[in-house]
Amino acid sequence: MRITYYGHSCFLLETSKAALLIDPFLSGNPKAPCGPDDLTPDYILVTHGHGDHLGDTVAIARRRSATVVSTFEVCNWLGQQGVSRCHAQHLGGGFAHPWGRLQLTLALHGSSMPDGSHGGNPCGLLLAVDGKTIYHAGDTGLFSDMQLIGEGGLDLALLPIGDNYTMGPDAALRAVKFLRPVTVIPMHYDTFPVIRQDARAWAGRVEAETRARAVVLAPGDTWTL
Repeated sequence: MRITYYGHSCFLLETSKAALLIDPFLSGNPKAPCGPDDLTPDYILVTHGHGDHLGDTVAIARRRSATVVSTFEVCNWLGQQGVSRCHAQHLGGGFAHPWGRLQLTLALHGSSMPDGSHGGNPCGLLLAVDGKTIYHAGDTGLFSDMQLIGEGGLDLALLPIGDNYTMGPDAALRAVKFLRPVTVIPMHYDTFPVIRQDARAWAGRVEAETRARAVVLAPGDTWTL
């Protein structure tokens, strides 16, 4: 599985059956190495309604006729914007999609849509695809139930480290200890001055204090799981 990082919390997962784009914040993202017209996903997974995560979902979904998977409230709003293919789930609920299983997890954050309307609850993404288990935490603070998320074994965890709006480096390090993934990739940092962090220093702490391998990707980098 090829995983490409596009800055902030945006990743493209190229699986054996579909291309999955997560939180496509590209337009207006100073770290994005490309624009929304450069990506051709089959599915778009959205963790919550904030503009730096919902991003270019509407434009990409319309152009590609891609299916968007998110919470019920986000999907309702997207339908009002002319997105015709949505699959609504909710926290704790899972579904076997054609490419693999997705369960939405708790995330400690907020969710409002770009027009200020209610976005429901934010979520994380727990994917079982191509024999691998991947956790994209979304925007979240640390919570003890991360230990439950990691109980079944995680091949990869994608965790925010930027602080201010999400976990900072110390809390994200503790999250690695709760989740016990084989590999962890930091996200949601350096996009704006208020979330500037030294990701490589954090990765060094992860590898010194846990059994996880830490991989730091620059925007545009691709890593194979």
